[in-house]
Amino acid sequence: MPNVYHIVVCGSIVPDPLQTLEPVESPAGPSLKNEMMLPAVLDPWASHALYEAAELVKKCPGSKVWLVSVAPKAKLQQVMMNIAQKVPFELVAVEGASSGFMEAAGTANALATAIDGIADLDKSRLLLFGGWESASRGAGAVMQMLGEKLHVTEQFQGVDVLEVGDDDQFLIKERIEGGSYQVNETSGCPVLLGWATGNLPEPKNNPQVGMLNMRTVMPALQRATKADITTGDVDYKSVSLPKQKRETRVEKNMSADAIADEIVTWLNE
Repeated sequence: MPNVYHIVVCGSIVPDPLQTLEPVESPAGPSLKNEMMLPAVLDPWASHALYEAAELVKKCPGSKVWLVSVAPKAKLQQVMMNIAQKVPFELVAVEGASSGFMEAAGTANALATAIDGIADLDKSRLLLFGGWESASRGAGAVMQMLGEKLHVTEQFQGVDVLEVGDDDQFLIKERIEGGSYQVNETSGCPVLLGWATGNLPEPKNNPQVGMLNMRTVMPALQRATKADITTGDVDYKSVSLPKQKRETRVEKNMSADAIADEIVTWLNE
């Protein structure tokens, strides 16, 4: 059936970026200080993908959204209490580490297994959404690896615009350097899109949507499978916060042109 899509959004949870994040060494490898105590949010990159998916479903009646998330179950439940009020979706939960120190390949394997296990998913109608990068990792590798594992060869990264035409015609705008876009045209499913920030605001909370979603969220959390995701063969020699350097000089009698010239000279150095 044309223009009916099964949209799978991949997104994990990350510590709230407003918190102080301090990397430390633990017996299991590098982690964040008091990581389990930090408040968590849905990865901002994945959030944009979820909102774009929900908007597409509105335009394409009969379509459906699944949110597949690999995260510690207790933390994921807390985040879902908020996200479930934003847009309709069906949760597929996988209990596993979501730390930014985990190897991207292990996360991609866990996501692929979970997606393969979705009973009602029609891969011939699949649109695979996710964050272009991640607020915890920033490697931009998980979605690419996941696409290869699911044999999705049409992949687009840094997407801000998706326009869907008749007969599964897609116009996709990817970010490139200089604030410009690369415009792509493709047809047919499956297609993978790694979203940047898109064009949609965060939806307002809707208690009715939340109540509808929670009917499936809680059972999904209860039957969440476990995934053993580790740092793999990666050996971290050390982890630390970036060093801050600030040099201040007070000038009372410099003209604006002289200040500008000095800034330009400093940037060129």
